[in-house]
Amino acid sequence: MDFVELKNFINNRMRMQHIYQPVMLKILLESDNNKASVRKIAHAFLQKDESQLEYYMQITKAMPGKVLSRHNVVHYESQNFILKVENLTPLERSDLIQLCEKKIVEYENARGRLIWQHRALEPKYVPGSLRYQVLKNAKFRCELCGISAEEKALDVDHITPRNKGGKTVFENLQALCYTCNAQKRDLDAFDFRPWKGIYGNMDMKCVFCNMELSSIKTKNSLALSFEDRYPVVNGHSLIAPIRQVGSFFDLGSAEQRACFILLEDTKRSVARKDPSVSGFNIGINDGTDAGQTILHCHIHLIPRRKGDVPDPRGGIRQIIPDKGF
Repeated sequence: MDFVELKNFINNRMRMQHIYQPVMLKILLESDNNKASVRKIAHAFLQKDESQLEYYMQITKAMPGKVLSRHNVVHYESQNFILKVENLTPLERSDLIQLCEKKIVEYENARGRLIWQHRALEPKYVPGSLRYQVLKNAKFRCELCGISAEEKALDVDHITPRNKGGKTVFENLQALCYTCNAQKRDLDAFDFRPWKGIYGNMDMKCVFCNMELSSIKTKNSLALSFEDRYPVVNGHSLIAPIRQVGSFFDLGSAEQRACFILLEDTKRSVARKDPSVSGFNIGINDGTDAGQTILHCHIHLIPRRKGDVPDPRGGIRQIIPDKGF
């Protein structure tokens, strides 16, 4: 193959399902002899993988960053860690770097590959077709927290870990986001697949589940925002999960987060459209004894304006009359 043929392949014939082909060709073209090790190519893929980068950013802040800050060695400021050591000479800096490298080698020699076992690939690679089948069956959502693959990269997890005899077969695989998978580790054999589909549970007798699309102000994958049919003030809005669930405390963490995102978006929208809004009441009636009449969890966002009541002190504490002060 010559230059013209390779250029034609890249421009016209290369069918891509990921960035792997052009990244690999780029590494090979950048080498002096058109040759690169599998390790070097894999390292280039890793540099492009934002999910891996985000994982180690969390590790950086939660583990070494926290410990070194506690020992007053570094401090954290504006997304940067800063070494709290000043006036190092080049020789001193070099000496400290060598000492760190020595510590790394000593630890690696003592522990070997076990130090990376929590992020290691399965001893037997999950074939692409099987991986796709698992993700498709999970509707491309984490089967624990429900987050979409568009928001966070998904891993294919062995329900019964391989080190406990689990096989790489469809019935022993589930889709977990990389955070849930890392937290589960290889010590747990819990099957989260029965959770699959709960985020789509709806009751067509429920006024919120059966709502017309024209009534919805905004939505995301797990929650809706819409105007209250019987507003107590102009701009009174409701935020509710798409799933039919009665109590806020029965929502998954992904659903709570989705509701809070819409709550903030709706608050900004109301305030932008009506400059007279100077405050908000935010509340949830959870249970019939708390006044809940529609047994589909929802959050009230009630705009407040200066002078809308003679004395607003106490706010939601005045739910029970004369007990708010």
